[in-house]
Amino acid sequence: MQFIECVKKEDFDCFVCNHPYKSHFMQSYAWGEVMKKKNFLPHYVGLKENDKLIATALLLEKKLIGNYSYFYCPRGFVWNYNDEQILKEITKELKKYAKKKNAIFIKIDPDIKRHDLDINGNIINPESNHYTLIKNLESLGYKNKGFNTFFVNEQPRFTFRLDLKKDWDSIIKNMHPTTRKIYNKKNPFHLKLYIGQEKDLIDFYETMKETAKRENIRCNSIEYYKHFYKTLHRENMSDLYVVKVNIHELQEFYQKKVDQLKIQINSIDKSKYKNKQKLENKIKELENEKNKAIKELEKIKQIEQNELTLSSIITVKYGNKVWTIHGGNHSLLRELNANYLLYFQIMKDAHKLGYELIDFFGTSGIANPDKNDPIYGIHLFKKRLGGEYTEFIGEYDLIIHPFLYFGYQKLIPIYRKFRKKL
Repeated sequence: MQFIECVKKEDFDCFVCNHPYKSHFMQSYAWGEVMKKKNFLPHYVGLKENDKLIATALLLEKKLIGNYSYFYCPRGFVWNYNDEQILKEITKELKKYAKKKNAIFIKIDPDIKRHDLDINGNIINPESNHYTLIKNLESLGYKNKGFNTFFVNEQPRFTFRLDLKKDWDSIIKNMHPTTRKIYNKKNPFHLKLYIGQEKDLIDFYETMKETAKRENIRCNSIEYYKHFYKTLHRENMSDLYVVKVNIHELQEFYQKKVDQLKIQINSIDKSKYKNKQKLENKIKELENEKNKAIKELEKIKQIEQNELTLSSIITVKYGNKVWTIHGGNHSLLRELNANYLLYFQIMKDAHKLGYELIDFFGTSGIANPDKNDPIYGIHLFKKRLGGEYTEFIGEYDLIIHPFLYFGYQKLIPIYRKFRKKL
């Protein structure tokens, strides 16, 4: 086997994109270009046998103090993970390469399932697992960083992934009844949904800021999102989905609804109701619906904008998969379910184009989080789309310089705490 220090772009992407066992956009050539914006230097390495690639790795180099650095291999290198010999060989070569480049360690976090879970986080099909792979990694010196349930690693360890190989009716049928009901209503508020362009990133960023403020999470700069979208879109790897509402038209919708309910209440044929209680219940039901519509109408009248971006998402397409990566929702008019409309369209488009899997990119490792947990809403939303609750095998560090690694591990929590305060 021969180690290649600089694999050509076309060879690298051809191998990763079409790999039958392990294909991920974070191992694509373009992802290395994206991560330059975050001060990572990409290295595109590989392993050949009989002049044919059998493994590749996108290594992102992050400079540390002095001449030292570390490598991050997002979502793990690409190889046939059932082949122990390839794993041993690429590990040996990566250690040599890392030493040459003064890297303290190499971090990997493969998107390989640890085991099968049901929707409530219980292990099912116990014989279908990758415990042997975990043991092989540990035996080769990869330090397991623990099976965490929160967002403490570089990438989320839990997600929901939807199988798109099924027919569309089966996908809809597998949704939660509440979600299916929203889907069947189609687009009652006549929201405008479209695939945006670079100019729409300004509106996208507003929803990201709104979400970050509401959920108390970190938001990247607009320059990063522009770089992310432009770099991947050039490779036909990314789309920007946007949902907007015309405020004037929405006012008309609710005013018409209020007027219709008033007519219904005033024109009830009381003679049809022999039971007085049923008549009173029907009137009360219509009155409550009318009052709710009036309340919504008054709230809408307070909105100064003529048009509002309610929801938006940047997706990534690579190989046979689609990911919903960066997305946000406006704090106003969330009851219009614009985010559902958005996800339904992404799912339909991916299914129509022949993609086999959609990854909703991250959720809680607690299958049924508390309602007061900030992740509760997004977890429930993704769960109800009908995907498989998925747990990955975790994050591992291949330590090259033990003493320096120990120092790094002690200092990094202090740095992160300081950065969080800033």
